Amino acid sequence: MNVLVDTSIWIDYFRTGEQSSDLDFLIDENLVVINDIILAELIPFLKVKKQVNVINLLQELPRIPLHIYWDDIIAFQFECLKNGANGIGIPDLIIAQNAKKNNCKIFSLDKHFRLLNQIINVELYR
Repeated sequence: MNVLVDTSIWIDYFRTGEQSSDLDFLIDENLVVINDIILAELIPFLKVKKQVNVINLLQELPRIPLHIYWDDIIAFQFECLKNGANGIGIPDLIIAQNAKKNNCKIFSLDKHFRLLNQIINVELYR
């Protein structure tokens, strides 16, 4: 099963790698996928840091199509609010929806995805 690697993992990987050590294995096994939201979160910072090679490598990763089904997003947000998870943003809901629609696990350090795992059954890596 493919693994959608969230921005938080990439940032840790580029900095220290302490919490993202599994990423090397996932890359070697060709299990890593990315989407346009995650790229949009990473690339501007990498451009500021003049990390052209890293940008090119990220853009070569398999990219899963990003189709936003707003009725799903509204339903997810409703379930989150109903369950007391008030701080989950729309980008995280879109990433969760994207992973579910494309049968991917999410690899993230973001606690919102642990909540989404409990509330809407988003499958997590680890």
